[in-house]
Amino acid sequence: MKNVLKSFFESFLRSRHMLHHFERWQTLLGSKPVGTGSISMPPDIAKALNAASRTDAGEMLVKLGSSPRGLSEGHAQVLRKRLGSNEVRHEQPLRWWQHLWQCYRNPFNLLLTVLALVSYVTEDMKATLVIGSMVVLSTVLRFLQESRSNKAADRLKAMVSNTSTVLRPAPGHKEGAAGDEGFDTTHAGTVRVEVPMRDLVPGEVIALSAGDMIPADCRLITAKDLFISQSALTGEAMPVEKFVVDRGDHAVGALERENLLFMGTNVISGTATAVIVHTGDRTFFGALAQRVTAADRGTSAFQAGINRVSWVLIRFMLVMAPLVLVINGVAKGDWWEAALFALSIAVGLTPEMLPMIVTATLAKGAVVMSRQKVIVKRLEAIHNFGAMDVLCTDKTGTLTQDRIVLERHTNAWGEQSDHVLQLAYLNSFHQTGLKNLLDKAVLSHAEMQLETRLQTAYRKIDEVPFDFSRRRMSVVVANGGSEHLLICKGALEEILSVCASVERGAEVLSLDADVLACIHSVASELNAQGLRVVAVASRSLKVDEQKPAYGVTDESGLTLLGYVAFLDPPKESTAPALRALAEHGVAVKVLTGDNELVTRKVCADVGLEVGRIVLGAEIEEMVDADLKLVVEAHQVFAKLTPAHKERIVHALHANGHVVGFMGDGINDAPALRAADIGISVDSAVDVAKESADIILLEKSLMVLEQGVIQGRRTFANMLKYIKLTASSNFGNVFSVLVASAFLPFLPMLPLHLLVQNLLYDVSQIAIPFDNVDDEFLRSPQRWNPADLGRFMVFFGPLSSVFDILTFTVMWFVFAANSVDHQTLFQSGWFVEGLLSQTLIVHLIRTRKIPFLQSRAAWPLLIMGAAIAAVGIWLPMGPLSHYFKLQALPLAYFPWLAAMLLGYALLTQAVKGWYARRYGWQ
Repeated sequence: MKNVLKSFFESFLRSRHMLHHFERWQTLLGSKPVGTGSISMPPDIAKALNAASRTDAGEMLVKLGSSPRGLSEGHAQVLRKRLGSNEVRHEQPLRWWQHLWQCYRNPFNLLLTVLALVSYVTEDMKATLVIGSMVVLSTVLRFLQESRSNKAADRLKAMVSNTSTVLRPAPGHKEGAAGDEGFDTTHAGTVRVEVPMRDLVPGEVIALSAGDMIPADCRLITAKDLFISQSALTGEAMPVEKFVVDRGDHAVGALERENLLFMGTNVISGTATAVIVHTGDRTFFGALAQRVTAADRGTSAFQAGINRVSWVLIRFMLVMAPLVLVINGVAKGDWWEAALFALSIAVGLTPEMLPMIVTATLAKGAVVMSRQKVIVKRLEAIHNFGAMDVLCTDKTGTLTQDRIVLERHTNAWGEQSDHVLQLAYLNSFHQTGLKNLLDKAVLSHAEMQLETRLQTAYRKIDEVPFDFSRRRMSVVVANGGSEHLLICKGALEEILSVCASVERGAEVLSLDADVLACIHSVASELNAQGLRVVAVASRSLKVDEQKPAYGVTDESGLTLLGYVAFLDPPKESTAPALRALAEHGVAVKVLTGDNELVTRKVCADVGLEVGRIVLGAEIEEMVDADLKLVVEAHQVFAKLTPAHKERIVHALHANGHVVGFMGDGINDAPALRAADIGISVDSAVDVAKESADIILLEKSLMVLEQGVIQGRRTFANMLKYIKLTASSNFGNVFSVLVASAFLPFLPMLPLHLLVQNLLYDVSQIAIPFDNVDDEFLRSPQRWNPADLGRFMVFFGPLSSVFDILTFTVMWFVFAANSVDHQTLFQSGWFVEGLLSQTLIVHLIRTRKIPFLQSRAAWPLLIMGAAIAAVGIWLPMGPLSHYFKLQALPLAYFPWLAAMLLGYALLTQAVKGWYARRYGWQ
């Protein structure tokens, strides 16, 4: 379990908008866990926690105004209003003005602002107004869209809230002081309620069991075989056992106290009750977070990819803008005008709408996926969802119905036995740990078959909780006699390891080789029928008044009684879902802790090609190089531990796959975090949900397939904008260079370039709502920088061909060939340039023939038509002189139509050749 808590801790940060802080947190800690030689706990928090550790549990409850039965709801509400939520301060969203500033402060807007100031100084108020409007519009659009996106994401994430089990005084029960009532480990006079973690306050008494997260810094009240994984804080690879009384050296630090629990850790096994001492900023976790906020925010991998694309275009601008400056300055002699023009070229090359387009596209994708019962915790995860080409999943509940029924209860020889059912029922009924589906199936079946007096005939004495190393759990019960009965239930091999005999009717036989062979034969036969076999054993124990509690050492010398066998039928939707995923290029690999016989039967039933099943014991012996080969060649892995699952995910990732992992248990947390995209369900344990990027409201591969498609659709629309921006910018600069070298005047004024760029950017706002061709959705899609650069070089100059034709027509046909007629020339190129940019959206958005074989969504069509109309109206309308344009002769428009048609035909021809040679992403 080495990485369980590190996985959880990172995901805990991520789930609360802290992903960017985690790298800073690691830097502050020197990439080390908190411990010797690392960052120390703040003195005030350490002092308070040490005092809580040394204080008797009863006194601590009194000090906090609580009792063993917890706070009343009214008292908790008063504290909540006074102390606030159990959240660290930096998790609060930015104030509106801070968000607005963030939307403005990018290199592109700063560049535009400089240009506006220069225009103002030179008394060009029209240019100042247009440029200023562009800055304001770009900033406001991004601000509004991101605000809407953040609110949508918050609403989605609110659907997946984590809760803690809190003790409340039962109605009508008088709440008293802790010192008067003592400690009642049965919690008489209390009720258990689920409270959102953010609503917890100091003094709350919480009940903990395997899989629970520690929601705040706490002091233990009761504990039973409690093991906590806190490696992310202390560096201890193995879980540590916690006790009610600290037995260690009083000189040790607060983190080493055995009776303290810390936010950011989780329960591996055992049960406990604890009182919350500190919440929010006062926790050790909160103190670390406060230090992290002093550093700048980091950048996620997805955003880093977007930034790389942006800076490619900016570097291109930094090369081309000076070149335009030199050519125009030398050719025309007016260096000031050349400088303004070069600056406007630089602005035209900047993808200032890229952040907004990306955010809008991701947000729309998240909203659509929510309607398909897929909740996106991180918008950036949508890209990985679409890029995923290998899905690793558990068997139970994913391939199967997650509706386990107890099919048989037999002795060790396969003969039906009610006695085995009775003891299995007592074990499941009295345990207080993490009740799984098998326990629920036992209870449901037994309550229909047995008399209800069995519940009251025995009283619980103690229990030995389940853990993943023993793979069994025990309860100790008594029925009034002089002996206690230990009932142990778990995996067959683990039960046999602590058994000395086996029961058959009235006989008790020794476990010799022949008997063991018979036992394994019966179990294998049940497994081959698709039944999950759980063994049941027992042992009578003499009552020892001096014995404080029972433990793992008492699980010895047991007598095997028989089996309870469960059936989890395959889902009807599993087979078609597997086929659909395969059709979309996603390979499914089954990673399960179940045995190979049951796994083979279930996989065969759902049509999954099994081949050889690789077992966890084999993986244990493999080096990483061998494992990389094995994970490629095989589809099904059984009898795995959490560490095995994590290794398999890492091996697939090292082979170049984008790996998704779907899990819902505490043992899935390491693999969930190791995967490129962690997928869980709303019914999963807290740690699994916090480790996941995507939460499914329905545990179905069919739902997952819909999410994959939406992820690819979202990525496709982002890629469209990037391709359009890159190719269009390249073509524009090429055209400007040609025109600057041969014309005695500027081919377009800085004002014209800015207005054209503004109109073009506005037309792109509808891209997130565009349709995507089915062919694009059939295979995983990833960022491909090499293809983007090649695409820009091939398609950018195509527009320049028709720009140069426009120059020729304006020069020779319409006699716009002198400085006196430059406004006509500039108006003609302004309209042609804007309409060709609007047209290229439809040409490049699909590999097919636009408008005929693939049509854009109505929002994109309407927006494009509106911008084209505005582009024609500006020189032809009454405001033309404000923009230094003039009306074009009607004879110009047939030439315009011919050039646009030629541009479309040439682009379509090059597109077909390009797709055949290089493919089409």
